[in-house]
Amino acid sequence: MEEKRAKFRIGQVVKHRLFPFRGVIFDVDPVFNNTEEWWLAIPEHMRPHKDQPFYHLLAENDETEYEAYVSEQNLLIDDSGKPVRHPQVKEMFGELKDGLYEIPAGSAH
Repeated sequence: MEEKRAKFRIGQVVKHRLFPFRGVIFDVDPVFNNTEEWWLAIPEHMRPHKDQPFYHLLAENDETEYEAYVSEQNLLIDDSGKPVRHPQVKEMFGELKDGLYEIPAGSAH
């Protein structure tokens, strides 16, 4: 399987293409790296290809904050300019500037 370069980067604010949630990327897997059980839980007609980058998000919707694992094909840039309210954002990142959270110096990323 050929690894593709990630289109998005750590600290970038994105939104899901199909579902009403958004978040900030905190990690990237070059290809699918989750359980087969997780994979099979996605309805087959919506299941993304495994040979693309997958992103770990500190995500939010209207009701709650959570972590999400999303394929590159299902993400779009969130250009709302609004900060992500997930509580871990403040622990992991600095200021939000132009849709990108600063990664603190000395961070593990």
